[in-house]
Amino acid sequence: MRILGIVALGAALGGCASSAADITPTYVSPVQYSSYTCQQLGLEAQSISARAAALSGAQDSQRTKDTLATTAAVVIFWPAAFFVGGDKQTAAELANMKGQMVAVEQASIAKKCNIQFQGQRPPGA
Repeated sequence: MRILGIVALGAALGGCASSAADITPTYVSPVQYSSYTCQQLGLEAQSISARAAALSGAQDSQRTKDTLATTAAVVIFWPAAFFVGGDKQTAAELANMKGQMVAVEQASIAKKCNIQFQGQRPPGA
């Protein structure tokens, strides 16, 4: 019975939402930004940054909820741990935003605009 609980915990943790910091950017071509001026790139960078910050908060919140639900499920009623699912849609959108951040920076470098996103670099960037 104890082994079954450990297996359930492992399965549930595998389905938990990922930490926002662990989500790698998807590839976004910087070519889509090649016609932008430096001012337009700056505005786009602000928009992307705000959306990425909101998504990061939502992703980390979901991870916390999944972790608490998993812990409670294992301690109180282990079969419920199989219903912890994470939030793949938010993670996919966050990966896209991180990819767009990289693309904007690359376009900025090509145009010598000097736009860089502050904070931790996205994994894979």
